[in-house]
Amino acid sequence: MKLSRLWQPGHPLFWQMVVFNLLSSGCAWALRSLPLNGAGQALFVALALGNVAFGLLAAYKLMQPADTAS
Repeated sequence: MKLSRLWQPGHPLFWQMVVFNLLSSGCAWALRSLPLNGAGQALFVALALGNVAFGLLAAYKLMQPADTAS
């Protein structure tokens, strides 16, 4: 697998991966900077982990070779 396959700005999955990674960064910032109670922390942790999982899934799908079989 080549990491260069991740850079595909014409593919919508690329932009989904970017957005998921930005949202994860925003959740991490909120966890460190905002005074949250236990429920707020749990919500942001769940959102951050979900964003990481979906971002990794998008990256995995981008790195797969294109199916050219007809």
